[in-house]
Amino acid sequence: MDYIALLLLITFVSASIHVLASGLGGRKKKSGNPTSFPPGPKAFPIVGNISLELRNKPHQTLAKLSKKYGPLMTLKLGSTTTIVISSPDTAKEALQKHDQTFSSRTIPDAARAFDHHKFSMAWLPTSTGWRSLRKVAAMEMFVPQRLDATEAIRHKKVQELIAHIGASCNSGEVIDIGGVAFTTVFNVISNTLFSADLAQYSSNTSQEFQALIMGTMEEGGRPNIADYFPALRLFDPQGTRRRMTAYIAKLFEILDGIINERLQLRATSKASKAGSDVLDSLLSLVEDDNSKLSYDDIKHLLLDLYSAGSDTKSSAVEWAMAELLHNPPKMAKVREELEEVIGKDGLVQESDISKLPYLLATVKETFRLHPPAPLLLPHKAEADVEICGFTVPKNAQILVNVWGMGRDPSIWPNPDQFSPERFLDNDIDYKGRNFELIPFGAGRRICPGLPLANRMVPFMLASLLHQFNWKLENEMKPEDMDMRETTFGITLRIAQPLRAIPNKSV
Repeated sequence: MDYIALLLLITFVSASIHVLASGLGGRKKKSGNPTSFPPGPKAFPIVGNISLELRNKPHQTLAKLSKKYGPLMTLKLGSTTTIVISSPDTAKEALQKHDQTFSSRTIPDAARAFDHHKFSMAWLPTSTGWRSLRKVAAMEMFVPQRLDATEAIRHKKVQELIAHIGASCNSGEVIDIGGVAFTTVFNVISNTLFSADLAQYSSNTSQEFQALIMGTMEEGGRPNIADYFPALRLFDPQGTRRRMTAYIAKLFEILDGIINERLQLRATSKASKAGSDVLDSLLSLVEDDNSKLSYDDIKHLLLDLYSAGSDTKSSAVEWAMAELLHNPPKMAKVREELEEVIGKDGLVQESDISKLPYLLATVKETFRLHPPAPLLLPHKAEADVEICGFTVPKNAQILVNVWGMGRDPSIWPNPDQFSPERFLDNDIDYKGRNFELIPFGAGRRICPGLPLANRMVPFMLASLLHQFNWKLENEMKPEDMDMRETTFGITLRIAQPLRAIPNKSV
Protein backbone atom coordinates (compact mmCIF):
# COMPACT_ATOMS: atom_id res chain seq x y z
CA MET A 1 0.00 0.00 0.00
CA ASP A 2 2.96 2.31 0.45
CA TYR A 3 3.56 1.83 -3.27
CA ILE A 4 0.02 3.04 -4.01
CA ALA A 5 0.53 6.05 -1.75
CA LEU A 6 3.75 6.84 -3.61
CA LEU A 7 1.96 6.66 -6.94
CA LEU A 8 -0.70 9.02 -5.65
CA LEU A 9 1.96 11.42 -4.44
CA ILE A 10 3.69 11.36 -7.83
CA THR A 11 0.34 12.01 -9.51
CA PHE A 12 -0.33 15.02 -7.31
CA VAL A 13 3.16 16.41 -7.85
CA SER A 14 2.83 15.99 -11.61
CA ALA A 15 -0.50 17.77 -11.55
CA SER A 16 1.03 20.58 -9.52
CA ILE A 17 3.86 21.03 -11.99
CA HIS A 18 1.33 21.11 -14.81
CA VAL A 19 -0.72 23.79 -13.05
CA LEU A 20 2.37 25.88 -12.42
CA ALA A 21 3.56 25.55 -16.00
CA SER A 22 0.18 26.53 -17.45
CA GLY A 23 -0.26 29.40 -15.02
CA LEU A 24 3.03 31.17 -15.69
CA GLY A 25 2.33 32.00 -19.32
CA GLY A 26 3.04 35.70 -19.14
CA ARG A 27 0.56 36.39 -16.32
CA LYS A 28 1.47 38.97 -13.74
CA LYS A 29 1.61 37.88 -10.16
CA LYS A 30 -1.25 39.45 -8.22
CA SER A 31 -0.25 41.86 -5.52
CA GLY A 32 -1.82 41.87 -2.10
CA ASN A 33 -1.16 41.86 1.59
CA PRO A 34 1.43 39.34 2.76
CA THR A 35 0.07 36.37 4.65
CA SER A 36 -0.12 36.74 8.40
CA PHE A 37 0.44 33.04 8.95
CA PRO A 38 3.61 32.01 10.81
CA PRO A 39 6.64 31.40 8.55
CA GLY A 40 7.44 28.00 7.17
CA PRO A 41 9.06 26.12 4.30
CA LYS A 42 7.81 26.85 0.79
CA ALA A 43 4.76 24.78 -0.03
CA PHE A 44 4.07 23.32 -3.47
CA PRO A 45 0.58 23.70 -4.94
CA ILE A 46 -1.84 20.95 -3.93
CA VAL A 47 0.70 18.72 -2.14
CA GLY A 48 2.10 21.43 0.11
CA ASN A 49 5.00 20.20 2.27
CA ILE A 50 4.25 16.47 2.36
CA SER A 51 7.51 15.78 0.53
CA LEU A 52 9.38 16.65 3.76
CA GLU A 53 10.83 13.77 5.76
CA LEU A 54 7.81 13.43 8.06
CA ARG A 55 6.99 9.75 7.66
CA ASN A 56 9.25 8.02 10.17
CA LYS A 57 10.39 10.55 12.77
CA PRO A 58 8.46 13.76 12.13
CA HIS A 59 9.28 15.20 15.57
CA GLN A 60 12.97 15.24 14.63
CA THR A 61 12.36 16.81 11.22
CA LEU A 62 10.08 19.45 12.72
CA ALA A 63 12.67 20.28 15.40
CA LYS A 64 15.27 20.93 12.69
CA LEU A 65 12.85 23.08 10.68
CA SER A 66 11.93 25.14 13.74
CA LYS A 67 15.56 26.23 14.08
CA LYS A 68 15.21 27.91 10.70
CA TYR A 69 11.61 29.14 10.79
CA GLY A 70 11.08 29.76 14.49
CA PRO A 71 8.99 28.41 17.38
CA LEU A 72 5.71 29.03 15.52
CA MET A 73 5.82 27.50 12.06
CA THR A 74 3.34 26.80 9.28
CA LEU A 75 3.28 23.65 7.18
CA LYS A 76 0.82 22.87 4.42
CA LEU A 77 0.20 19.13 4.49
CA GLY A 78 -2.03 18.58 1.49
CA SER A 79 -5.26 20.42 2.26
CA THR A 80 -4.45 20.71 5.98
CA THR A 81 -2.81 23.81 7.41
CA THR A 82 -0.60 22.71 10.29
CA ILE A 83 0.90 25.03 12.89
CA VAL A 84 3.89 23.63 14.78
CA ILE A 85 4.73 24.97 18.25
CA SER A 86 8.30 24.46 19.44
CA SER A 87 8.94 26.71 22.45
CA PRO A 88 7.65 26.86 26.05
CA ASP A 89 6.44 30.47 25.73
CA THR A 90 4.46 29.72 22.57
CA ALA A 91 3.09 26.50 24.05
CA LYS A 92 1.99 28.39 27.17
CA GLU A 93 0.17 31.00 25.11
CA ALA A 94 -1.58 28.33 23.05
CA LEU A 95 -2.42 25.80 25.78
CA GLN A 96 -3.09 28.22 28.62
CA LYS A 97 -4.16 31.61 27.28
CA HIS A 98 -6.04 30.15 24.27
CA ASP A 99 -6.79 26.77 25.85
CA GLN A 100 -10.50 26.82 25.03
CA THR A 101 -9.99 27.79 21.39
CA PHE A 102 -7.42 25.03 20.87
CA SER A 103 -9.21 22.34 22.89
CA SER A 104 -10.68 20.41 19.94
CA ARG A 105 -8.90 17.69 18.01
CA THR A 106 -7.92 17.11 14.41
CA ILE A 107 -9.17 13.57 13.82
CA PRO A 108 -6.81 11.18 12.00
CA ASP A 109 -8.53 8.72 9.70
CA ALA A 110 -7.22 5.82 11.81
CA ALA A 111 -9.30 7.06 14.77
CA ARG A 112 -12.46 6.68 12.67
CA ALA A 113 -12.22 2.89 12.83
CA PHE A 114 -15.31 1.59 14.64
CA ASP A 115 -16.34 5.27 14.97
CA HIS A 116 -13.87 5.48 17.84
CA HIS A 117 -13.61 9.26 17.42
CA LYS A 118 -17.32 9.57 18.31
CA PHE A 119 -16.86 7.86 21.70
CA SER A 120 -13.21 8.33 22.64
CA MET A 121 -12.20 10.66 25.44
CA ALA A 122 -9.00 11.28 23.48
CA TRP A 123 -10.68 12.46 20.25
CA LEU A 124 -14.05 13.93 21.22
CA PRO A 125 -14.38 17.74 21.21
CA THR A 126 -14.75 19.36 24.62
CA SER A 127 -18.49 18.76 24.64
CA THR A 128 -20.82 17.62 27.41
CA GLY A 129 -20.10 14.02 26.43
CA TRP A 130 -16.36 14.52 26.70
CA ARG A 131 -16.69 16.19 30.10
CA SER A 132 -18.82 13.30 31.35
CA LEU A 133 -16.30 10.68 30.23
CA ARG A 134 -13.42 12.68 31.64
CA LYS A 135 -15.19 12.98 34.99
CA VAL A 136 -16.01 9.27 35.08
CA ALA A 137 -12.40 8.30 34.27
CA ALA A 138 -11.04 10.67 36.90
CA MET A 139 -13.44 9.63 39.65
CA GLU A 140 -13.07 5.91 39.01
CA MET A 141 -9.31 5.73 38.45
CA PHE A 142 -7.25 8.90 38.75
CA VAL A 143 -8.35 11.08 41.67
CA PRO A 144 -6.05 10.78 44.71
CA GLN A 145 -8.65 8.91 46.77
CA ARG A 146 -9.03 6.20 44.10
CA LEU A 147 -5.28 5.97 43.59
CA ASP A 148 -4.80 5.56 47.33
CA ALA A 149 -7.47 2.84 47.39
CA THR A 150 -5.77 0.89 44.58
CA GLU A 151 -2.23 1.18 45.96
CA ALA A 152 -2.36 -2.43 47.19
CA ILE A 153 -3.03 -3.61 43.63
CA ARG A 154 0.03 -1.79 42.29
CA HIS A 155 2.18 -3.10 45.15
CA LYS A 156 1.05 -6.68 44.52
CA LYS A 157 1.67 -6.52 40.78
CA VAL A 158 5.13 -4.97 41.19
CA GLN A 159 6.04 -7.71 43.68
CA GLU A 160 4.90 -10.29 41.12
CA LEU A 161 7.22 -8.59 38.63
CA ILE A 162 10.10 -8.82 41.11
CA ALA A 163 9.33 -12.49 41.79
CA HIS A 164 9.27 -13.26 38.06
CA ILE A 165 12.63 -11.58 37.50
CA GLY A 166 14.06 -13.17 40.65
CA ALA A 167 13.26 -16.63 39.30
CA SER A 168 15.39 -15.81 36.26
CA CYS A 169 18.47 -14.77 38.20
CA ASN A 170 19.90 -18.23 38.86
CA SER A 171 19.69 -19.23 35.20
CA GLY A 172 21.10 -15.99 33.87
CA GLU A 173 18.02 -15.54 31.73
CA VAL A 174 17.79 -12.33 29.72
CA ILE A 175 14.83 -10.08 30.57
CA ASP A 176 12.90 -8.05 28.00
CA ILE A 177 12.49 -4.90 30.11
CA GLY A 178 9.77 -3.34 28.01
CA GLY A 179 7.87 -6.62 27.83
CA VAL A 180 7.78 -7.31 31.57
CA ALA A 181 7.00 -3.65 32.29
CA PHE A 182 4.07 -3.84 29.88
CA THR A 183 2.71 -7.00 31.54
CA THR A 184 2.94 -5.36 34.95
CA VAL A 185 1.18 -2.14 33.94
CA PHE A 186 -1.38 -4.06 31.90
CA ASN A 187 -2.29 -6.21 34.90
CA VAL A 188 -2.41 -3.20 37.21
CA ILE A 189 -4.99 -1.65 34.89
CA SER A 190 -6.94 -4.88 34.36
CA ASN A 191 -7.12 -5.55 38.12
CA THR A 192 -8.29 -1.99 38.73
CA LEU A 193 -10.90 -2.33 36.00
CA PHE A 194 -11.93 -6.00 36.21
CA SER A 195 -10.33 -7.51 39.33
CA ALA A 196 -8.41 -9.98 37.15
CA ASP A 197 -5.11 -10.46 35.35
CA LEU A 198 -5.34 -10.50 31.57
CA ALA A 199 -1.66 -11.22 30.88
CA GLN A 200 1.03 -13.51 32.23
CA TYR A 201 4.81 -13.26 32.17
CA SER A 202 5.27 -16.88 31.19
CA SER A 203 2.88 -17.07 28.23
CA ASN A 204 2.32 -15.45 24.87
CA THR A 205 -0.74 -13.52 26.01
CA SER A 206 1.31 -10.51 27.07
CA GLN A 207 3.05 -10.34 23.71
CA GLU A 208 -0.31 -10.65 21.94
CA PHE A 209 -1.87 -7.84 23.97
CA GLN A 210 1.23 -5.72 23.55
CA ALA A 211 1.21 -6.26 19.78
CA LEU A 212 -2.44 -5.19 19.60
CA ILE A 213 -1.93 -2.11 21.77
CA MET A 214 1.28 -1.13 19.96
CA GLY A 215 -0.52 -1.62 16.66
CA THR A 216 -3.26 0.85 17.58
CA MET A 217 -0.72 3.40 18.80
CA GLU A 218 1.43 3.07 15.68
CA GLU A 219 -1.47 3.37 13.27
CA GLY A 220 -2.95 6.26 15.23
CA GLY A 221 0.26 8.29 14.98
CA ARG A 222 1.67 7.28 11.60
CA PRO A 223 1.51 9.96 8.86
CA ASN A 224 -1.31 9.01 6.51
CA ILE A 225 -1.95 10.49 3.07
CA ALA A 226 -5.70 10.15 3.69
CA ASP A 227 -5.33 12.75 6.46
CA TYR A 228 -3.70 15.18 4.05
CA PHE A 229 -6.36 14.67 1.37
CA PRO A 230 -9.71 13.79 3.02
CA ALA A 231 -11.18 12.81 -0.37
CA LEU A 232 -8.93 9.74 -0.22
CA ARG A 233 -10.46 8.44 3.02
CA LEU A 234 -12.91 6.35 1.05
CA PHE A 235 -10.03 4.45 -0.56
CA ASP A 236 -7.76 4.14 2.53
CA PRO A 237 -4.72 4.02 0.18
CA GLN A 238 -2.18 3.06 2.84
CA GLY A 239 -4.48 0.57 4.55
CA THR A 240 -4.18 2.46 7.85
CA ARG A 241 -7.85 2.35 8.81
CA ARG A 242 -8.14 -1.29 7.74
CA ARG A 243 -5.28 -2.32 10.03
CA MET A 244 -6.63 -0.20 12.88
CA THR A 245 -10.05 -1.81 12.45
CA ALA A 246 -8.47 -5.26 12.74
CA TYR A 247 -6.61 -4.33 15.95
CA ILE A 248 -9.65 -2.76 17.59
CA ALA A 249 -11.88 -5.66 16.55
CA LYS A 250 -9.66 -8.10 18.45
CA LEU A 251 -9.52 -5.85 21.51
CA PHE A 252 -13.30 -5.33 21.45
CA GLU A 253 -13.80 -9.08 21.23
CA ILE A 254 -11.90 -9.43 24.51
CA LEU A 255 -13.71 -6.53 26.16
CA ASP A 256 -17.12 -7.77 25.00
CA GLY A 257 -16.44 -11.13 26.59
CA ILE A 258 -15.47 -9.53 29.90
CA ILE A 259 -18.48 -7.18 29.92
CA ASN A 260 -20.96 -9.92 29.00
CA GLU A 261 -19.60 -12.24 31.68
CA ARG A 262 -19.93 -9.48 34.27
CA LEU A 263 -23.50 -8.69 33.16
CA GLN A 264 -24.43 -12.36 33.62
CA LEU A 265 -22.92 -12.36 37.11
CA ARG A 266 -24.76 -9.18 38.01
CA ALA A 267 -28.02 -10.75 36.84
CA THR A 268 -27.73 -13.53 39.42
CA SER A 269 -28.85 -13.16 43.00
CA LYS A 270 -25.30 -13.87 44.19
CA ALA A 271 -23.74 -10.94 42.36
CA SER A 272 -23.16 -7.68 44.13
CA LYS A 273 -23.74 -4.36 42.40
CA ALA A 274 -21.96 -2.35 45.05
CA GLY A 275 -19.16 -1.38 42.64
CA SER A 276 -16.25 -3.53 43.78
CA ASP A 277 -14.18 -2.50 40.75
CA VAL A 278 -14.34 0.06 37.96
CA LEU A 279 -16.36 -2.13 35.61
CA ASP A 280 -19.08 -2.63 38.23
CA SER A 281 -19.22 1.11 38.78
CA LEU A 282 -19.45 1.81 35.05
CA LEU A 283 -22.20 -0.76 34.56
CA SER A 284 -24.14 0.74 37.45
CA LEU A 285 -23.87 4.13 35.78
CA VAL A 286 -25.23 2.73 32.50
CA GLU A 287 -28.15 1.11 34.34
CA ASP A 288 -29.03 4.39 36.05
CA ASP A 289 -32.16 5.81 34.41
CA ASN A 290 -30.71 9.33 34.46
CA SER A 291 -27.38 8.34 32.92
CA LYS A 292 -26.46 9.13 29.33
CA LEU A 293 -23.60 6.64 29.42
CA SER A 294 -23.99 3.67 27.04
CA TYR A 295 -22.30 0.30 26.70
CA ASP A 296 -20.48 1.66 23.63
CA ASP A 297 -19.16 4.52 25.77
CA ILE A 298 -17.84 1.99 28.29
CA LYS A 299 -16.15 -0.17 25.67
CA HIS A 300 -14.41 2.75 23.98
CA LEU A 301 -13.43 4.23 27.35
CA LEU A 302 -11.86 0.92 28.38
CA LEU A 303 -9.98 0.85 25.07
CA ASP A 304 -8.60 4.34 25.76
CA LEU A 305 -7.54 3.41 29.29
CA TYR A 306 -5.75 0.28 28.12
CA SER A 307 -4.10 1.74 25.02
CA ALA A 308 -2.75 4.97 26.48
CA GLY A 309 -2.21 3.63 29.99
CA SER A 310 -0.16 0.51 29.40
CA ASP A 311 1.89 1.58 26.39
CA THR A 312 3.15 4.95 27.63
CA LYS A 313 4.07 3.83 31.15
CA SER A 314 5.92 0.69 30.10
CA SER A 315 7.76 2.64 27.41
CA ALA A 316 8.85 5.23 30.01
CA VAL A 317 10.25 2.52 32.29
CA GLU A 318 12.11 0.93 29.38
CA TRP A 319 13.65 4.26 28.33
CA ALA A 320 14.68 5.05 31.91
CA MET A 321 16.37 1.67 32.32
CA ALA A 322 18.07 2.07 28.93
CA GLU A 323 19.46 5.48 29.85
CA LEU A 324 20.75 4.21 33.20
CA LEU A 325 22.41 1.16 31.64
CA HIS A 326 23.88 3.50 29.04
CA ASN A 327 25.18 5.76 31.84
CA PRO A 328 26.49 3.46 34.65
CA PRO A 329 27.56 6.33 37.00
CA LYS A 330 23.96 7.60 36.97
CA MET A 331 22.64 4.13 37.77
CA ALA A 332 25.10 3.88 40.65
CA LYS A 333 23.76 7.14 42.09
CA VAL A 334 20.16 5.92 41.94
CA ARG A 335 21.07 2.65 43.61
CA GLU A 336 23.07 4.39 46.34
CA GLU A 337 20.10 6.61 47.11
CA LEU A 338 17.76 3.61 47.22
CA GLU A 339 20.02 1.70 49.61
CA GLU A 340 20.34 4.72 51.87
CA VAL A 341 16.57 5.37 52.05
CA ILE A 342 15.12 1.84 51.76
CA GLY A 343 17.94 -0.24 53.22
CA LYS A 344 19.56 -3.28 51.64
CA ASP A 345 16.74 -5.70 52.46
CA GLY A 346 13.75 -3.38 52.35
CA LEU A 347 10.96 -3.34 49.81
CA VAL A 348 10.18 -0.12 47.99
CA GLN A 349 6.79 1.37 48.85
CA GLU A 350 4.98 4.13 46.98
CA SER A 351 5.29 6.28 50.09
CA ASP A 352 9.10 6.08 49.76
CA ILE A 353 9.22 7.72 46.33
CA SER A 354 8.99 11.30 47.61
CA LYS A 355 12.16 10.65 49.64
CA LEU A 356 14.16 9.77 46.52
CA PRO A 357 15.03 13.06 44.77
CA TYR A 358 17.63 11.58 42.42
CA LEU A 359 15.24 8.84 41.29
CA LEU A 360 12.53 11.46 40.64
CA ALA A 361 15.07 13.58 38.75
CA THR A 362 15.87 10.51 36.65
CA VAL A 363 12.20 10.11 35.74
CA LYS A 364 11.96 13.79 34.78
CA GLU A 365 15.10 13.55 32.67
CA THR A 366 13.68 10.49 30.92
CA PHE A 367 10.47 12.36 30.10
CA ARG A 368 12.53 15.31 28.82
CA LEU A 369 14.56 13.20 26.41
CA HIS A 370 11.88 10.63 25.58
CA PRO A 371 8.38 12.09 26.02
CA PRO A 372 5.74 9.36 25.61
CA ALA A 373 3.95 11.30 22.84
CA PRO A 374 6.58 13.53 21.17
CA LEU A 375 4.00 15.67 19.34
CA LEU A 376 1.18 15.11 21.86
CA LEU A 377 -2.19 14.51 20.19
CA PRO A 378 -3.10 17.12 17.55
CA HIS A 379 -5.16 20.12 18.64
CA LYS A 380 -7.49 22.07 16.36
CA ALA A 381 -8.15 25.82 16.21
CA GLU A 382 -11.87 26.60 16.56
CA ALA A 383 -11.34 30.22 15.46
CA ASP A 384 -8.66 32.54 14.11
CA VAL A 385 -6.21 33.33 16.93
CA GLU A 386 -3.29 35.75 17.06
CA ILE A 387 -0.12 34.36 18.63
CA CYS A 388 3.26 36.10 18.60
CA GLY A 389 2.00 38.57 15.98
CA PHE A 390 0.88 35.82 13.59
CA THR A 391 -2.56 34.44 12.78
CA VAL A 392 -3.31 30.82 13.52
CA PRO A 393 -6.26 30.19 11.17
CA LYS A 394 -9.52 28.51 12.07
CA ASN A 395 -9.48 24.70 11.53
CA ALA A 396 -5.67 24.60 11.55
CA GLN A 397 -4.07 21.51 13.07
CA ILE A 398 -1.86 22.38 16.05
CA LEU A 399 1.15 20.19 16.85
CA VAL A 400 3.21 20.81 19.99
CA ASN A 401 6.71 19.40 19.58
CA VAL A 402 7.52 18.54 23.18
CA TRP A 403 10.39 16.35 21.96
CA GLY A 404 11.92 19.35 20.21
CA MET A 405 11.52 21.54 23.30
CA GLY A 406 13.26 18.86 25.37
CA ARG A 407 16.26 18.96 23.02
CA ASP A 408 16.46 22.76 22.65
CA PRO A 409 19.89 24.09 23.76
CA SER A 410 18.38 27.52 24.51
CA ILE A 411 16.29 25.84 27.23
CA TRP A 412 18.52 22.98 28.41
CA PRO A 413 22.34 23.09 28.60
CA ASN A 414 23.84 20.04 26.87
CA PRO A 415 20.34 18.93 25.81
CA ASP A 416 21.37 15.56 24.34
CA GLN A 417 23.15 14.52 27.53
CA PHE A 418 21.33 12.36 30.09
CA SER A 419 21.80 14.33 33.30
CA PRO A 420 19.24 13.96 36.10
CA GLU A 421 21.29 16.46 38.11
CA ARG A 422 19.72 19.29 36.10
CA PHE A 423 16.46 18.73 38.02
CA LEU A 424 17.92 18.65 41.53
CA ASP A 425 18.16 22.41 42.00
CA ASN A 426 14.83 23.51 40.52
CA ASP A 427 11.12 22.87 40.97
CA ILE A 428 10.31 22.00 37.34
CA ASP A 429 7.88 19.09 37.08
CA TYR A 430 5.92 17.42 34.26
CA LYS A 431 2.38 18.07 35.52
CA GLY A 432 1.45 20.80 33.05
CA ARG A 433 2.57 23.86 35.00
CA ASN A 434 6.11 24.19 33.64
CA PHE A 435 5.95 24.46 29.86
CA GLU A 436 9.60 23.53 29.44
CA LEU A 437 8.51 19.98 30.31
CA ILE A 438 5.00 18.96 29.26
CA PRO A 439 5.29 15.31 28.14
CA PHE A 440 1.63 14.76 29.11
CA GLY A 441 0.38 18.03 27.65
CA ALA A 442 -1.21 20.94 29.50
CA GLY A 443 -4.55 22.67 29.90
CA ARG A 444 -7.90 20.95 29.70
CA ARG A 445 -6.52 18.35 27.28
CA ILE A 446 -3.73 17.22 29.59
CA CYS A 447 -3.49 13.42 29.74
CA PRO A 448 -6.00 12.20 32.34
CA GLY A 449 -3.71 9.26 33.21
CA LEU A 450 -0.90 11.53 34.43
CA PRO A 451 -1.63 10.91 38.15
CA LEU A 452 -1.29 7.14 37.65
CA ALA A 453 1.90 7.54 35.61
CA ASN A 454 3.29 9.80 38.33
CA ARG A 455 2.93 6.94 40.82
CA MET A 456 3.55 3.91 38.65
CA VAL A 457 6.67 4.83 36.67
CA PRO A 458 8.97 5.82 39.58
CA PHE A 459 7.64 2.96 41.74
CA MET A 460 8.39 0.31 39.09
CA LEU A 461 11.76 1.84 38.27
CA ALA A 462 12.81 2.04 41.92
CA SER A 463 11.77 -1.59 42.52
CA LEU A 464 13.71 -2.88 39.51
CA LEU A 465 16.85 -1.01 40.50
CA HIS A 466 16.73 -1.75 44.23
CA GLN A 467 16.14 -5.49 43.94
CA PHE A 468 18.59 -6.29 41.14
CA ASN A 469 21.93 -5.46 39.64
CA TRP A 470 21.63 -5.25 35.87
CA LYS A 471 24.05 -5.86 33.03
CA LEU A 472 23.60 -5.89 29.27
CA GLU A 473 23.30 -9.19 27.42
CA ASN A 474 26.17 -10.71 25.42
CA GLU A 475 28.74 -8.69 27.40
CA MET A 476 27.69 -5.58 25.50
CA LYS A 477 29.36 -2.35 26.59
CA PRO A 478 27.17 0.64 27.52
CA GLU A 479 28.67 2.78 24.75
CA ASP A 480 27.63 0.16 22.17
CA MET A 481 23.90 0.36 23.02
CA ASP A 482 21.49 1.35 20.27
CA MET A 483 19.66 4.34 21.73
CA ARG A 484 17.87 5.35 18.55
CA GLU A 485 14.11 5.76 18.37
CA THR A 486 11.88 3.47 16.39
CA THR A 487 9.65 4.63 13.53
CA PHE A 488 6.90 6.98 14.53
CA GLY A 489 3.63 6.21 16.27
CA ILE A 490 1.77 8.03 19.00
CA THR A 491 4.19 6.57 21.57
CA LEU A 492 7.97 7.03 21.31
CA ARG A 493 9.80 3.70 21.68
CA ILE A 494 13.39 2.57 21.65
CA ALA A 495 14.38 1.06 18.30
CA GLN A 496 16.10 -1.99 19.79
CA PRO A 497 14.04 -3.49 22.65
CA LEU A 498 16.07 -3.38 25.87
CA ARG A 499 17.28 -6.79 27.04
CA ALA A 500 19.32 -7.11 30.23
CA ILE A 501 20.43 -9.75 32.72
CA PRO A 502 19.47 -9.33 36.39
CA ASN A 503 21.41 -10.44 39.45
CA LYS A 504 19.97 -10.26 42.93
CA SER A 505 21.31 -7.43 45.02
CA VAL A 506 23.36 -8.60 47.98
